Amino acid sequence: MTEAAADRIAELSRLLQQASYAYYGLDQPILEDAVYDRLYRELQTLEQQHPTLISPHSPTQRVGERPAQQFTAVQHHIPLYSLENAFDLGELQAWDQRWRRHWQSNTGNSSESSSSGPSPRPPAGYVCELKIDGSALALTYDHGVLVRGATRGDGSQGEDITQNVKTIRSIPLRLNLDHPPARLEVRGEAFLPLETFETINQERDQRGEARFANPRNAAAGTLRQLDSRIVAQRRLDFFAYTLQVPEGVTLADTDFQPPQTQTESLKLLQHLGFRVNPNRQTVADLAGVQQFFQQWDQARHHLPYLTDGVVVKLDRQDLQAQLGFTQKFPRWAIALKYAAEEVPTRLTAVTFQVGRTGAITPVAELEPVQLAGTTVARATLHNRDRIAELDLHRGDTVIVRKAGEIIPEVVKVLTDLRPLGAQAVVMASYCPECEQPVVQSPTEAATRCVNPTCPAVVRGALLHWVSRDALDIDGVGKKLVDQMVAKELVQSVADLYKLKPAQLEGLERLGQKSAQKLVGAIAASRQRPWGRVLYGLGIRHVGSVNAQVLAQQFPSVTALAEADPGAIAAIHGIGPEIAQAVADWFQVPDHQKLIQRLQEADLQLVALAPDRPIAAPAPGPSPLQGQTFVITGTLPSLSREQAKALIQQAGGKVTGSVSSKTDYLLAGEAAGSKLTKAQSLGVAVISESELLQRLAPPLATPGLDRSL
Repeated sequence: MTEAAADRIAELSRLLQQASYAYYGLDQPILEDAVYDRLYRELQTLEQQHPTLISPHSPTQRVGERPAQQFTAVQHHIPLYSLENAFDLGELQAWDQRWRRHWQSNTGNSSESSSSGPSPRPPAGYVCELKIDGSALALTYDHGVLVRGATRGDGSQGEDITQNVKTIRSIPLRLNLDHPPARLEVRGEAFLPLETFETINQERDQRGEARFANPRNAAAGTLRQLDSRIVAQRRLDFFAYTLQVPEGVTLADTDFQPPQTQTESLKLLQHLGFRVNPNRQTVADLAGVQQFFQQWDQARHHLPYLTDGVVVKLDRQDLQAQLGFTQKFPRWAIALKYAAEEVPTRLTAVTFQVGRTGAITPVAELEPVQLAGTTVARATLHNRDRIAELDLHRGDTVIVRKAGEIIPEVVKVLTDLRPLGAQAVVMASYCPECEQPVVQSPTEAATRCVNPTCPAVVRGALLHWVSRDALDIDGVGKKLVDQMVAKELVQSVADLYKLKPAQLEGLERLGQKSAQKLVGAIAASRQRPWGRVLYGLGIRHVGSVNAQVLAQQFPSVTALAEADPGAIAAIHGIGPEIAQAVADWFQVPDHQKLIQRLQEADLQLVALAPDRPIAAPAPGPSPLQGQTFVITGTLPSLSREQAKALIQQAGGKVTGSVSSKTDYLLAGEAAGSKLTKAQSLGVAVISESELLQRLAPPLATPGLDRSL
């Protein structure tokens, strides 16, 4: 079964990658959007069933697509987070209880429980907004003028599509303020009204062109058109829903009054010149949310645009700030989705899978059943608490649905159909991979294998380390990782940097040349910037976006390791849960040894961001005094301006062209004609890493303490 699943995963991955490139890179779709979505979900289902088959290059491992070559990748000034989903009113109530508990534990209000019950309830209204099925945009206004419009991308980085955004007439080019702040960030959803969508499809029919499958994909594809005239013709619309003032922006001498609630924020957005969704309501409690949700369950089908749920937000922005974010979601908002398809099937067995953090996930093995266009044979059971809550027995008839229409899960047991003598399902007490006793945490529902040498944990850590958003090591996939772990060539990510070609030549599909190429790819990953190394460490709750935020605030691994959890938690979007996870990670002796080994392997454990000041040179002779450099190509972690500043501060000189007087050519990727000329003149060619080695500390490595 695993071999068949591996073949199917490989087939789906190849097809989806081709379709994604055709859609995003060439703007020439080869699959209808609905077909792509079904195949994508099938791949996710298979990988959920067989997590050991997940490749770091799988389409499902992309949080967002890579920016197309036609557009410029840009870093979001404030990260864009996804919304957690609730699929019924019970899950909405559970979310409500979670944020209240978090608020209580972080504000010291537990004393109120004596007068108001076991859970203190701060005065908190909610804002209900219909969830628009469109494409998220991040808009930047400098001194009231629209200077950038970007796609959501992966939440940390998107694509600059400013020219296309300017064609949307419901997005003001200048804010309605006489004295605006230096910068404002506005978030919202671009969408195609249904009438416009149908008109466009009729026009495409007349021209003999393929029809768009749905308004959401038509909107996303339109925003990525190279010709802004086409974007203007398609008449996109836009609803704004969030207004943010970046940290450090002063409001003195402006006529901008910061809103105190989401209700005020929406009214202010209207005043500034934006459209906001008219179908919204501020309510006092969850009963009001329920009434709004039920009111639109049928009425939504008569709207001029598509919606699949209701976004529920805490109205008070001071509460939003106190609650902050998890790794992926704001704690103060949730999307309450309308009912998903549910089907019954029979539970045949329960198996247990081990993730990279050692978390053991029970998986329901099911009689195959059709669900939302795919055949489902396995479903997640989440954790031990979920098994107990369901009172699950082998042979039970269960109700299965797709959470978010993606991941199959068991939501209910039909106990009236339980077979006589059926045995209750219990959580594993031993790791199915290494057979060591598992640990059940008293503070969370997770059951974990805590053996750091467990093959499943090692494989998971390696696959995470080599993934695209981490060290992005080409050629290291699931099959190779399995072989290296089985043959004990690698028991830690640090072991990768000690591999020799001769050790790899005997592995499947690796000859002498391919082994040398692989070792070269591993060596090249030493130049990945500090933020990606931090993400690659796999610290719990630290996703790729949070890793970039932390790397910007803490310029070296030493600075982060020594940081007070309170200082980490104070960073926008981080919060106490992530901060404590980071602090706890650095206290583990095995992790300290790992950092030391990575330092010895010359990994980038220092931030060299373009906006970070370059440290002053150390006293004494300048290491590059009198030497002339030329810079060409794209360097792994330094911008050209950074490299130039480093060279000049070390006494060197940077010129624009190669000549016989040039001492060194600093060459990066796609070096071009300057490299050819340097080689013809016999000028020494060096890499970024060689330059940094020539620079005396602390110039090359500001803030780095090798004695962690």
